[in-house]
Amino acid sequence: MSARKILLIDVDGTLTTYENELPQSAIDAVRAARANGHLVYACTGRSRAEMQAELWDMGLDGMVGGNGTYIESAGEVVFHQLIPADEERRVVDWLNARGLDFYLESNNGLFASEHFVDGAREAFRAYARGKGARDADTMEVTDGLHGLVVGGELYRDDVNKISFVLKNYQDHLDSAAAFPDLKAGTWGGRGEEALFGDLGVKDITKAFAVGKLCEHLGADVADTIAFGDAKVDIPMFEACGTSCCMGSGGDEAKAAAGYVTDDVEADGLAHAFAHFGLI
Repeated sequence: MSARKILLIDVDGTLTTYENELPQSAIDAVRAARANGHLVYACTGRSRAEMQAELWDMGLDGMVGGNGTYIESAGEVVFHQLIPADEERRVVDWLNARGLDFYLESNNGLFASEHFVDGAREAFRAYARGKGARDADTMEVTDGLHGLVVGGELYRDDVNKISFVLKNYQDHLDSAAAFPDLKAGTWGGRGEEALFGDLGVKDITKAFAVGKLCEHLGADVADTIAFGDAKVDIPMFEACGTSCCMGSGGDEAKAAAGYVTDDVEADGLAHAFAHFGLI
């Protein structure tokens, strides 16, 4: 592939390991691809506040955050759609009344309910075990959610997405019924187990963001390559010209991708870049 490509890379489980470690091989591959004239964007469920400095330091051209609700390119905010403040307040009240621990995902930080660190511990460990993380049984919530703020203001107007611990699957179903104007989903560990529920902006996906970014860049969607590992990445796979799933990814994501590379811990991203002739 000699023409300039636009690379959209999921973060957790693709660019970083499930323990939030950034392989040197991934850093080198991103830098080499950019040196060859390709554009590289993180395309993630994370909000901007969750993007640690080392991700930017390797030279990203921008990011798609909140699974499509935020798009940044060359330092410019291209698109940002927030949960309306009145709806956000209703969700916070509903979760508190139901006794569900939660955190608010904002570009300005991650803001947790009072007992989230304790209440989410077992769910986070189950998530880590399902992804094959080392020391999963001793991990703390703050190992995965850096910069988490507990005791901050929870009625906010800057929220991209809200994640909460599921006591059971009915909590997710009830959240979908209670908030029909938001997009209700779940996320978890191996096999897409439902450990957490989330509520976000409706009708926006990573696929939507791919089209929006290409429109901004004046680029052809055929020149995009998506890299991911989970079911949430499938719309991105379908939207992009080429798609690649990590070997450590889920079965549904692998089936949806055009190519499957090695595991994230086994330099899978770098191997995929070489396979596609990007480096």
